[in-house]
Amino acid sequence: MSTPPASPSYILTLACPDTTGIVAAVSGFLATHHALITEAHHYDDPFTNTSFMRTVFHDNGLGMPAITELKTRFAEQVAQRFAMQWQFHEASRKCRALIAVSRHGHCLNSILHRWSTGTLPIDITGVVSNHQDMKSLCEWHRVPFHYLPIEPGKKREQETKIAAIFEQDRAELLVLARYMQVLSDQACQDFAGRAINIHHSFLPGFKGAKPYHQAHERGVKLIGATAHYVTPDLDEGPIIEQEVERVDHTLPPQDLAVIGSELENVVLNRAIKWHAERRIFVNGSRTVILR
Repeated sequence: MSTPPASPSYILTLACPDTTGIVAAVSGFLATHHALITEAHHYDDPFTNTSFMRTVFHDNGLGMPAITELKTRFAEQVAQRFAMQWQFHEASRKCRALIAVSRHGHCLNSILHRWSTGTLPIDITGVVSNHQDMKSLCEWHRVPFHYLPIEPGKKREQETKIAAIFEQDRAELLVLARYMQVLSDQACQDFAGRAINIHHSFLPGFKGAKPYHQAHERGVKLIGATAHYVTPDLDEGPIIEQEVERVDHTLPPQDLAVIGSELENVVLNRAIKWHAERRIFVNGSRTVILR
């Protein structure tokens, strides 16, 4: 006897002014409409007086309405009442991501490996680069590679091409995997909340060129990496994840760079995963991550 197919799961994410009854209203609505909650996270931020929720649910077997109908009823019965910003997501649908890279390939290689083994819940639509160093790696993984060099004075034209590929591929996330170009203010606005960067230091920290050499000269005892959303303020976007490792005076800059690159891989992949799983909420200049 064959096993009946499992009901599809959905993710409800929402943010709204904090008040009494939000959790009860959401859980009560889902229960009334024959939805079984399998995961629920809720956080009230006292500094912004904002309530955040992430709820995973599926049909409990008694006939949950179609998701389109459920959305309409939720808007009318719950969302309007609490002035919510909300979305329903199909849990099984993977986030479509476009990767940008320059000449440092460790983050790209890590992302491609995790994607190819199914441990990163994204669909990579392609890779864009202002250099051709990573072309063979992308071809090996059978991922479309777009070489977009930057001609003097034509940076915005190159960014427009990236945006066109992003839209053409129906991508939802732009990952700057050591893409060593500063996006223009216009590009930052275009990709607001949809672009994640990895910074090769524990922000705020040593910025600019050769951060590990700067760290070595200062005799630091901790080095790290930071993943954050891109904003027009360089390396000042809402921080998603950070990681550090203790070092000492015996390590030359080259060893610090190796350790740092490993941290960058871990941090960036965590940020991508959490974004793809709809766990991140931008809360002003900070993030709330429900996991």
